Amino acid sequence: MTDVERSAARPNDGLDSRPKAVSKVPAIAGLAVLIGAAAFVGWGVWKATNPEPVPLQGTVDATTVSVAAKIPGRIGTVNVKEGDVVKAGDVVAVIEIPEIEARLAQASALKRAAAAKADLAEEGARTQEIDAARATLERARAGETLAKKTFDRIDALYREGLIASQRHDEARAQLQNARELVAAARAQLSALEEGARRQEKEAARALLAQAEGGVSEATSLAGESDVKSPIAGEVTRVVMEPGEVAPAGFPLVLVTDVSDPWVTFNLREDDLKGVTVGRRFPAHVPALGGTFDFSVYWINPRGDYATWRATRQSSGYDLRTFEVRARPVEAIPNLRPGMTVVVDRAALEVADSAADTTARH
Repeated sequence: MTDVERSAARPNDGLDSRPKAVSKVPAIAGLAVLIGAAAFVGWGVWKATNPEPVPLQGTVDATTVSVAAKIPGRIGTVNVKEGDVVKAGDVVAVIEIPEIEARLAQASALKRAAAAKADLAEEGARTQEIDAARATLERARAGETLAKKTFDRIDALYREGLIASQRHDEARAQLQNARELVAAARAQLSALEEGARRQEKEAARALLAQAEGGVSEATSLAGESDVKSPIAGEVTRVVMEPGEVAPAGFPLVLVTDVSDPWVTFNLREDDLKGVTVGRRFPAHVPALGGTFDFSVYWINPRGDYATWRATRQSSGYDLRTFEVRARPVEAIPNLRPGMTVVVDRAALEVADSAADTTARH
């Protein structure tokens, strides 16, 4: 082939080779898309089978006491408002109970009467009463002596037949009557000298004790008109206002002890890994914007209503729900009941691993 023929053939060769190179680009792009789609599907499957652990969430709680009156009455004054800080024994409200004053006066009068009766039983009769009874006995004895002499004379005359039998019977009846008068006077004097019987004294003392109990009860009820807070804390709610009638035992004020808060978690038992009494763990308090250490002090199963039930017989078993409580290791300023506390599950697992390592060493 001549040089002219070779030069004429080269342009045709170049034109034939270009379409072949361009045809590889769609294949490479399709392969890349296929690989990307497979990677995305694989990542989705991995995420579905390995979901990110959901943080454990709890709520800050504290002891709340319902301050109520023991007796019904109309509220006179309420001495606190919501947000006030009170000490144990502070009067938070006053109940108006006019009936108690009348009851106290009645009980006091009964006590005085019972005390006088008890004193009379213990002291016995007065000297003047004993002297009068002794004089009565002497008169009765004198009458008995006279009746005896009269009967002896009439009896002698009767034996001689000088008087009728009726007169003899009358003399005998008078003697018997005189002897009975002596016996009655002697018994009266003996009773006055001995005083009240043991049973009478005990009965008088029992009546006095009963009256004193009535006074104590009325006094105690009168003292209940001042409704006092049993604990120190913060007034979180005023339930009733002055002028309202408060039933016995109905809360008037709610007081919360904010100085001793704790956090309550409700955990399914498959979430209890690493949660034991005494376990310390860090937790985040969003309201305070910080992380603090807490310590578990109480774990208790909730009722059956909180049990997680398996939806199918083949899907597994039922899981109970446990209430877990934890206190701050150190006092946390401004930690309030109702705040949310979030715990990272990884933090519990780290704490669990650290505890296991310490136990092995």
